[in-house]
Amino acid sequence: MTDDSPILVTGAAGFIGHAVSERLLARGERVIGLDSFTDYYDVALKKARTARLAGNFNFRLIDGDIASPGLVSELVEANGIRRIVHLAAQAGVRYSLENPFAYEHSNLKGHLAVLEAARHAGTVEHLVYASSSSVYGDRPIGGAGFREDEPCTAPVSLYAATKRSCELMSQSYATLYGLPLSGLRFFTVYGPWGRPDMAYYGFAQKILLGQPIEVFGEGRMARDFTYIDDIVDGIVGVLDRPPAGGENRLLNIGDCNPVGLMDMIATLERALGRPAIKLMRPMQPGDVTATYADISAINALTGYSPKVPLTQGIERFVDWYLGEIENGGRGPMAAVA
Repeated sequence: MTDDSPILVTGAAGFIGHAVSERLLARGERVIGLDSFTDYYDVALKKARTARLAGNFNFRLIDGDIASPGLVSELVEANGIRRIVHLAAQAGVRYSLENPFAYEHSNLKGHLAVLEAARHAGTVEHLVYASSSSVYGDRPIGGAGFREDEPCTAPVSLYAATKRSCELMSQSYATLYGLPLSGLRFFTVYGPWGRPDMAYYGFAQKILLGQPIEVFGEGRMARDFTYIDDIVDGIVGVLDRPPAGGENRLLNIGDCNPVGLMDMIATLERALGRPAIKLMRPMQPGDVTATYADISAINALTGYSPKVPLTQGIERFVDWYLGEIENGGRGPMAAVA
């Protein structure tokens, strides 16, 4: 499905935003990417991602702050934007304990700026935005997958609270102004070009350097690791299927197959061909015990079905990571080269 009008992708220099932009360009869409290149992690990695997109004449990058209402509105109105994929946000559970106002700025004010732009433009046919599995709070390992209709009233981190707030703001704008909205609750996205603050990425770096890794929760944690290509399949599939005006549709997007933290580490060790030196630590504030996506709703809507198992996905990540080291490295990888 293509459209003459460009698609606005916020957070286009980010892990998921870069991958979504690449997929949209590959199918002939025009993409306007918006990103402010914050230094939460190495900006060189963000610039390397956008450099991969810049060679396509259908891509235009805007360096700007998503929380600027005038900027977002101007982009939407001047370019006749009808579809928005809003992925820009301040990520990271633990960082929200150190710098809470970064989350207020990017996640709350930024999300509101996008909603206001869509409201006033009057041309937006679908706004897809990023939420998080963190909104479900802490759950024990085992049992059934998390369902979208379950109460989400006990966030255990500020990051989770801001993402749930975005969902509630979206509901009010859908009701008041008839906007067609889809919120996607992401479950632990990983893969090449990922974020250095994610556990699998940091573990790989330290294993290669022979440094110990800190295993929080004494290793008794599980995550629904979802490979980046599968995530992009889901995002684009949802984008192509807007809900009725006035609906704020919430959908899980995950692998539906939680993996124990120790199993993930063992998979990474095999792919790297090196053992990890493990320091077992207690659970950190803001962390949750397990995540587990029930994906029946997004499957019924789009046919979404994850294809890449963790073993294969980790191997692809390691191949990319080692290739970056061989090419001189950038950012966190430079220390290994």
